[in-house]
Amino acid sequence: MDLKCALEECSMALNLFLNNKFSEALELLRPWSKDSMYHALGYSTILVMQAAMTFEQQDIQMGISTMKEALQTCQRFRKRNTVVESLSNLVSKQSADQLSEEEMHAEICYAECLLQKAALTFVQDENMINFIKGGLKIRTSYQIYKECHQVLQMTQGNKSKTETYYQFEGGVKLGIGAFNLMLSLLPGRILRLLEFIGFSGNRELGLCQLREGASGSSLRAILCTFTLLVYHTYVSLILGTGEANLQEADSLLEPYLHKFPNGSIILFYAARIDILKGNFEKAQLRFQECIAAQQEWKQIHHLCYWELMWCCTFQQNWLQAYRYADLLSKESRWSKAIYVFQKAAILCMLPEDDLERTGEDIVSLFRQVDGLKQRIAGKSIPTEKFAVRKARRYASSQPVKLILPALEMMYVWNGFAIVGKRADLTESLLVTIEKEETALQNETNHNEYYMDDVCMLQLLKGLCLKHLGRLMQAELCFSKVVQSEKQIKYDSYLVPFTLYELGLLYKQQDEREKAIRYIETAKAWMKLSSQKKSRRPCGTIPVKKDEATATLKYQFLDVGEKSGKHFMGLQQCYWFSLNAISS
Repeated sequence: MDLKCALEECSMALNLFLNNKFSEALELLRPWSKDSMYHALGYSTILVMQAAMTFEQQDIQMGISTMKEALQTCQRFRKRNTVVESLSNLVSKQSADQLSEEEMHAEICYAECLLQKAALTFVQDENMINFIKGGLKIRTSYQIYKECHQVLQMTQGNKSKTETYYQFEGGVKLGIGAFNLMLSLLPGRILRLLEFIGFSGNRELGLCQLREGASGSSLRAILCTFTLLVYHTYVSLILGTGEANLQEADSLLEPYLHKFPNGSIILFYAARIDILKGNFEKAQLRFQECIAAQQEWKQIHHLCYWELMWCCTFQQNWLQAYRYADLLSKESRWSKAIYVFQKAAILCMLPEDDLERTGEDIVSLFRQVDGLKQRIAGKSIPTEKFAVRKARRYASSQPVKLILPALEMMYVWNGFAIVGKRADLTESLLVTIEKEETALQNETNHNEYYMDDVCMLQLLKGLCLKHLGRLMQAELCFSKVVQSEKQIKYDSYLVPFTLYELGLLYKQQDEREKAIRYIETAKAWMKLSSQKKSRRPCGTIPVKKDEATATLKYQFLDVGEKSGKHFMGLQQCYWFSLNAISS
């Protein structure tokens, strides 16, 4: 099969895949998967996606095995004198001409396979050897993309560009764009180290390349679109201040909604965009459509259950939220610790009568969390570490009740930035928080977590007030947390995160100097906390071994652009926010 025919057949397989005909797509690709580089890439990519969704060791092993065969297939089409070396020596147009069209495509396919194999290597085993192996594969993949980008630049002036050339161009734009975008999200000191060994993380370049790739007609145009959608609908929210470019996300998705109106992946992103707009009711209907659209890949249902759980949480429909959390805890393998914790946290919000009808034991559920945590690439998952630490209050023979744990987890996942777009729901959350605040104040016997709970409620209350536009009252709530620093015993994260929220509040009011000062203070607090020193910018707090920065929002340290509150670490978000304020 020649290159043109291979691309045409793979395009047919992609259309089948986007129309929920996953098995048919595999069957179309399978016969040529050992003889055609594009069939090998497509076939192995679908199996890798399946492995990532199921998280079953058997599927992961199958994905790695198939990707290894795909690499061997691509290798047969590469230039024999190792094209990576020959490409690195390119200094003239004539050198670029030494590569045939087929060899250029082989490089791109090989780089994509290598990157996917590295990703599976990280989740296959948690030992350091696999982590290093995966890192080396990623570096090789990146170097191939860089050299292919140079070839692309050298051949831009060619007048006789074929359809296969544009397919090669699309592959380069996807690789260069995705690498630059994702690397730009890494903490600054890690990125500087990676730049020293040849990587680069230019966010604007990454977005530009992906936009150009998405606007083209190549096989990878949809992959460029999906990468941008993930960035706009998840990454920018989870690592950012809650802002996302929904206008661009809408325009990217619109043509695919017309072409694949029942495509489950397309419907999922459409529903996710509705959530970010605050259209929770419309989003719920679309997620139900997504679930009904196909039954072959149940894991897509799990993605929908997760989002539906949060929709119900934002609406305080606790019984329905529990049902989705229950389904996730029983069916999905992605993060059992989070699902069980989330299920227990939601049950805490139910009235006694509803709780009894579920037949669930909250204490037993919280005690399961610690045994369910997992490691990826040798590292614990930050949200799981947080859930494990919070669940410890139920470990003793006399459990201490968590206060509004579902709303605290909503903050962990930056949910207040989403629900804040709906004043009615934000007001309803505020009522719930104030009711719990009153109940806590009326307690006569205060346990050791009393001030931690008081401060946590003040933080959540301040967030609601901020989104309702009652900024002075929000400032008072945040200030109470900072002033209570010395009384907080366990939830040390409350102080730096409240300082951070104060910084954002002042930024919102155009009080730039104040905003910078508070965010700098928060950053300094976390830096000292991570070093386990006794001095603190706002006083002194004992830092326990597994607490402070190690227990919440996440230890990757600073970056350098537009905010990074969740997953990438608090210090990262300080750098982002400072840069945004200072610009």
